[in-house]
Amino acid sequence: METGPDSLFVTLLFLLHSSHSESEKFEVLGPTDPIVVVAGDDIILPCYLKPNISAEDMTVDWLNLDFLDGRVYRYQNRKIIQDNQITSYTGRTSLFEEELWRGNTSLKLTRVQGTDEGLYKCFIKAKSWDHDLIIQVLVKAVGSKPVVSIEGHREGGMGLLCESEGWHPQPELVWLDSKGVHLSAGPPETHRDFKGFYTVKQHVIVQETDTNRFTCRVQQSLINEKMETEVHLPSELFDYTTPWKRTSIVLCCLGAITMIGFSLAICCIHNKKGNVDMI
Repeated sequence: METGPDSLFVTLLFLLHSSHSESEKFEVLGPTDPIVVVAGDDIILPCYLKPNISAEDMTVDWLNLDFLDGRVYRYQNRKIIQDNQITSYTGRTSLFEEELWRGNTSLKLTRVQGTDEGLYKCFIKAKSWDHDLIIQVLVKAVGSKPVVSIEGHREGGMGLLCESEGWHPQPELVWLDSKGVHLSAGPPETHRDFKGFYTVKQHVIVQETDTNRFTCRVQQSLINEKMETEVHLPSELFDYTTPWKRTSIVLCCLGAITMIGFSLAICCIHNKKGNVDMI
């Protein structure tokens, strides 16, 4: 079998192409467990190539899969591409560009907020090969101490309102009496702001007890956090809300009005009689 210069050249090109393709193959590695971050802190999402080849001439995409068009960050052609980036990530994301040469494609995210929670994809693409990694990020935020306000007399009791803000994930609000027994309350009202933090509030009507102590507790079991506020209501506040007291007051008022009426009537009669005698 003859092997001329042309066949040797073709063989050499094939070997070079195969060698180049093999050299581009890589894995994208990072953490397998969820990353938990406190709201307001900075976080690094680890992502790197194995083997530690350079990613300087590759495309590095970070995506938040909870968004329809979820581009968090893109590095391509040795520069940052800001087109189509999710607005809430503007000015808060960066790569360690000085370490791209050794395959470090980790993302730094600053001032973490509630909307940052989700599944992130680190997608690396070379000319003839690509690979990706999924990382879960959980955001933890403990809200404010509950604020309890007195709303006044309500349906035979005293109306109270409890409110707390700045939570993530969404918390639960409960009312308790002095013995820790849950009180029946109105439906909770929940609001989520543009940064993804929750405000929760709830109304309750309480009756007079032997202690008049009531607690508003806001809790989040997923992050094992709770905040609570106890309020003590003086008995005097219930004077006009206790049924028998209200009835007694009404009867006393009616009695007083009746006595005044009788007195005025007697005075009028005496005055008329005096006028008749004078005539």
